Amino acid sequence: MISNPDVLFIAFGTSLALGLLLTPAARWVALRYRILDHPSTPIKTHREPTPYLGGLAVFEAVALALIGLRFFTHFPTGTLRSLRAVLVGGGFVAAVGLVDDMKSGGLDFRWKFFFQVVGALILIAFDIRIKFIHPDWLAFLFTILWVVAVTNAFNLIDIMDGLSASQALMASLGFLFLSMPGEELYVNLTSTALAGACLGFLPYNLSRSRKIFMGDAGSLYLGFTLAAVSMGMSYTKENDLGVLSPILILGFPLYDTFFVSTLRIAQGRSPFLGSKDHLALKLRALGIPPEGVVGLMAAVAALGSVAAFLAVRVPAIVSVFLLSVFAVVGLYAVLRLHKVQVP
Repeated sequence: MISNPDVLFIAFGTSLALGLLLTPAARWVALRYRILDHPSTPIKTHREPTPYLGGLAVFEAVALALIGLRFFTHFPTGTLRSLRAVLVGGGFVAAVGLVDDMKSGGLDFRWKFFFQVVGALILIAFDIRIKFIHPDWLAFLFTILWVVAVTNAFNLIDIMDGLSASQALMASLGFLFLSMPGEELYVNLTSTALAGACLGFLPYNLSRSRKIFMGDAGSLYLGFTLAAVSMGMSYTKENDLGVLSPILILGFPLYDTFFVSTLRIAQGRSPFLGSKDHLALKLRALGIPPEGVVGLMAAVAALGSVAAFLAVRVPAIVSVFLLSVFAVVGLYAVLRLHKVQVP
């Protein structure tokens, strides 16, 4: 029987290896069957048709790693139940994203929202939900809102090579370190496997000669899975403000979604229609190269995870300070980037 630390190392190594193997295989399938992202609108930032299906490889890497571990160790009944929820719900959301990738013109945003709600209900059915809110019906409502918000946040930031996957990688590690050594085992396992799969996908996503996109199948899956992971921990052992830690860990995707939606509404445009007003694209317009933007945002995500780690382990007054710093810096970024025009 394998001990828990060994299980985490095996989960990471297995999902990393599978990500490195399955991603080029997914690229070959996408090229073979012409499942490509064509730069057919001004919103697209790439110039050549690029294979999709990278997200499917990420999902498969995570799923196969977690399923394979089942044969080498004994999981408590509760852990198995939670892992089933993550795999079933994540597979469902990834399938919705895959349909969106393959359908000409994509799915209508209303259908995407509907299916995301169904995914959230799958988690609730397996008792993965927000548990610090009462009564239960209100907790269910906020769980649905949280899952849909995080799922769409990762979908919206998938506008630059490596951005969504690197954010998911940093968030996975953030939740992993925040949850250790205790908390729910499914949180440790899922976070570790997701981190490995993202790391296995990134070299191909960032490659110039073997490039592949994750598509909506990947970005929706990443957001959904991280939303599920975030609800498996207790953040309030030291102070009640620790409950805001997931917002720090997922800060950039959530902040960008709020920023873009607010900006579009203020300009009288639908927040559901794409445009070049994302923070990453505004930073790019300032002259920062794409790899610099991705690296900078990864560093911000790492700082957010460190702040979240501290926020759940320090007195309330220190948590207030940390949250205030992030709020002030975020407001400053809004004021500076609001006027930046993206060509």
